[in-house]
Amino acid sequence: MKIDELETPALLIDLDIMEANLQRMSDYSRQQGLDFRPHIKTHRIPELAKMQVELGARGITVAKLGEAEVMSDAGLDDLLLAYPLLGAGKAKRLRTVLEKARVAVSLDSEESVSWVAKAADGKSVEVLVEIDLGARRCGVAPGPEAVKLARLIESTAGVHFGGLMFYPGHIHPEFDGNTNTLQQLNRDLQYQLDCFDREKIPVLRVSGGSTPSAPYSDQIENLTEIRPGTYIFNDRNTLEWKACSESECAATLLVTVASNAVPGQVIIDGGGKAFTSDLLAAGSKGGHGLVKGHPEIVFEKMNEEHGFLKLPDGRKFAVGEQLRVIPNHICVAVNLQDSLVACRGQEVVGEWEIKARGKSR
Repeated sequence: MKIDELETPALLIDLDIMEANLQRMSDYSRQQGLDFRPHIKTHRIPELAKMQVELGARGITVAKLGEAEVMSDAGLDDLLLAYPLLGAGKAKRLRTVLEKARVAVSLDSEESVSWVAKAADGKSVEVLVEIDLGARRCGVAPGPEAVKLARLIESTAGVHFGGLMFYPGHIHPEFDGNTNTLQQLNRDLQYQLDCFDREKIPVLRVSGGSTPSAPYSDQIENLTEIRPGTYIFNDRNTLEWKACSESECAATLLVTVASNAVPGQVIIDGGGKAFTSDLLAAGSKGGHGLVKGHPEIVFEKMNEEHGFLKLPDGRKFAVGEQLRVIPNHICVAVNLQDSLVACRGQEVVGEWEIKARGKSR
């Protein structure tokens, strides 16, 4: 089947680009001596996670237990749950996953330590203490709080302290025009490690990573592991952060012009239920996606099923004409699909069910 025979909207994955992205990151981590644990939140597909492991990843990262359940059911057996675990229901579910896979858990609170310990059920679960090195999301501030949590972990049956985790989402190629942000991160991380050293608590793993920060991983001192996710496909955010080129964007939404009745615009058959309403997080540009081959077109707004493309003077598209759009945020766009369509050139060569779609619990 040819791409132009597909019903739309359809999320296409260019296999040549995706495979090159996978190989590039795998090569980089190996060359830098870093353990590689890609985050599967971007694709949510066991077959692609297995491909990442076959290329050298020591395991995978998941965000939620639902993803861990899907991946462990598919035979992936070395997972990092990069999200605090809370509640009896989740503890029970983690216990089931632990029967099939080795799972490390990151956390930043005493409450979460208790729930992970309850899930252990005779096993010893590795726990990473999350610290905040500038992203201002989860994580305790560098200093004695992380040491206190590590001591609690070591004194609690069913868990053991494995190291530290952080998310450097504030670092990317446009981070500040120089290396000030990166230098501050290194200072904060070294301060935290010094705190552990004074208490004679070994820190065996230092896990950090995002796609935009990945090229700087070799400049983050004491880092042992990286967890990029978006790199497999990339998206408009990654492009605007200059963390990839357009030729490295593997995912595009194939859409059809549904109406050209209003002068100066066309309606495409993909709206908020296909692209998400996420605005561009990188740079100052607006819009909901980049129309490939037509950078002059502004994807200015969406309804649920309607995408509004503002056209420059004199530009027209026929009803039924197809366009390809790079989404702002590919992780959320994938989660809105039932499947991804694999293609090489203009040929459709396969389809993957997104088995962890909607697994946000």
